[in-house]
Amino acid sequence: MELRSLAYRTDLIFPAFDGIMLDRGDYLVVRTPSNPTFYWGNFLLFRSPPRPGDERRWPKVFADEIGSPPAVRHQTFGWDSPQGDPGAAAAFVSQGFRLSASSVLTASAVHPPPRLVDSIDVRRLGTEDEWHQALENQIRCRDPEHDEPGYRTFKEAEMARYRRMAEAGLGGWFGAFVGGRLVADLGLYRSGEVGRYQTVETHPEHRCRGYAGTLVYQSARQGFIDMGLRTLVIVADADSPAELLYHSIGFVPTERQVGLERWGLG
Repeated sequence: MELRSLAYRTDLIFPAFDGIMLDRGDYLVVRTPSNPTFYWGNFLLFRSPPRPGDERRWPKVFADEIGSPPAVRHQTFGWDSPQGDPGAAAAFVSQGFRLSASSVLTASAVHPPPRLVDSIDVRRLGTEDEWHQALENQIRCRDPEHDEPGYRTFKEAEMARYRRMAEAGLGGWFGAFVGGRLVADLGLYRSGEVGRYQTVETHPEHRCRGYAGTLVYQSARQGFIDMGLRTLVIVADADSPAELLYHSIGFVPTERQVGLERWGLG
């Protein structure tokens, strides 16, 4: 299945590394055996937006292709619509799904953010301690709806994958350090000359100081110069402060990405 959506094409950089992708014609099955609780690592990606009746059909297909409780306690669906067409998603929402809407931004060049912090040290993670600091920061910054034990299980597996990908030369995880302590972190990974950002997070005690903007800017420069990237892709919640921050560095809205998710199925 040829994808038009740049967002979903770059999402597939990661399962292409160590996951399973099966083309069923009108949808893709994406599985991540190393991280079975990863909602968007174990999902169905359809060719078209949902139509009336898909609120019954898609969950059945998911159960057949991915699994069902108690082994699999979530359901996630994406579709290939660069314009962000929700289709008949309202029928899913009425059944307890959450419709996510994200802004997909791209850049072929960047400029310093309004608040550039020269005093922080931005570098790729290298030591065991640096990777541990990044893991703990990612867990600390989780959405409140996710409990710590379950999120830790997911994030440990995810960060282990990111580290393996970095060691394979497919990108890297970057940290912003103050006095040797990590205050913000993110990932930047590649497919050819296209780079995709992952989970920009700032330690709660160090927010609103310009660290995230500086980290994205400095890592982007390293992506262009050291990784030979020509296009960078970053995804943010639509109309969020993060989207405004990325725009201030030179990223421009290019697409919309939509999807459906629900978890905690019993």
